[in-house]
Amino acid sequence: MTATSPAPRGLPLRGALAIGVGSMVGAGAFTSLGLAALLTGGHVGALAAALGLAVAVATCNALSTAQLAAVHPASGGTYVYGRRQIGPTAGFVAGWGFVTGKTASVAAMATTAGLYLFPDSPLAARLAGAAAVVILTAVALRGITRTAQATVAILVPVLAVLGLTIVAGLAGGRAAADTPVSAADPAGVLAAAGVLFFAFAGYARVATMGEEVEDPRRTIPRAVLGALAFTVVLYALLAAALVAALGGTGLAASEAPVRATLEASLGAGWGWAAVVGAVLACAGAMLNLLAGISRTGMAMAREGDLPRPLARVDERTAVPWAGQVTVAVAVILLVLTTDVLTVVGFSSFGVLVYYAVANLSALTLRPEQRTLRVPRAVNVLGLGLCLVIAFTLPPASVAAMVGVFLIGLGGRWFVRSRRPDRIG
Repeated sequence: MTATSPAPRGLPLRGALAIGVGSMVGAGAFTSLGLAALLTGGHVGALAAALGLAVAVATCNALSTAQLAAVHPASGGTYVYGRRQIGPTAGFVAGWGFVTGKTASVAAMATTAGLYLFPDSPLAARLAGAAAVVILTAVALRGITRTAQATVAILVPVLAVLGLTIVAGLAGGRAAADTPVSAADPAGVLAAAGVLFFAFAGYARVATMGEEVEDPRRTIPRAVLGALAFTVVLYALLAAALVAALGGTGLAASEAPVRATLEASLGAGWGWAAVVGAVLACAGAMLNLLAGISRTGMAMAREGDLPRPLARVDERTAVPWAGQVTVAVAVILLVLTTDVLTVVGFSSFGVLVYYAVANLSALTLRPEQRTLRVPRAVNVLGLGLCLVIAFTLPPASVAAMVGVFLIGLGGRWFVRSRRPDRIG
């Protein structure tokens, strides 16, 4: 195997499903519902609408991604799809949005894990988050098979904690009738949907690892759709349980709603279960994100859209080690300098742009390529919803990520303008 050769295909369907679910059941399960409740002013109906909208967007995106993965089973996900279906610039926009947005996602999850461990010490929480990034990067460097195995080991207790929360909240929830803290409005619902989209945005993680999946034309679409379906049901039940236990305003006011629900329903001594679940969930999602970002970075580096050293692959583990380490350094810097809501907004905007390109790419598939028989209307709806929700996120997040995209495009133009044979 050369330094940049494709990896052997060793990831079966069950491993791909685990990576998809493990990527979604992370910080979103423990923080996003509370943030969305805050943005909708504690209105339960508005929260439900935001959740439904986020699910609709995720479903459209998943169907478009599944279509594309069946045609282009290569590492890099929508970066590759955009390049092949639309053009190099579209591919770069998708890849840049994924790399920057998902780097912010990892930082959000690391920060969340630290806050659950050390709720009264911001410095200790940041240091714990940074340490988690170092440990998980070491695991990811051992290869995709080890990553999938670690994901399963992490996912089982996380699902047990969330299952306990759902049962406790629905069976024992006694939330008093509450008054929303502010009026519900469409902008709040859209912003909340963008935050909740953060919780669903891991379903296509396996598509970024297309060169390492067994029978990718069949496995990737099944893994994408199966992981999303499972997680949608889980999050709907979890949202109902949190509202039953805390009420709309209580959910909006809670920084750790799963812990608050367990303590309200089962007693103060059960808070430890939420801490364990949150830390493990964040660890599992971070592990898969670190792997997915490095693979997209590798695909971009192969094409010259990122520095070529990021395409270097370890000959023994088939891991793009240079990209993996670079991503870890960037995440640690974000953990030490930002807060959860800020990086969630960054992440959602970048990833919504990524999926906008995915929907547009799927729209360009020829009839004979559309083997999954997904109507073009789904691609159009997904494209429109991605753009609308992206630009109704908190203004600071939108402005910052627009700047990040302009920097990326400007840097790419500058480098390629010096290499006329590579302009595209």
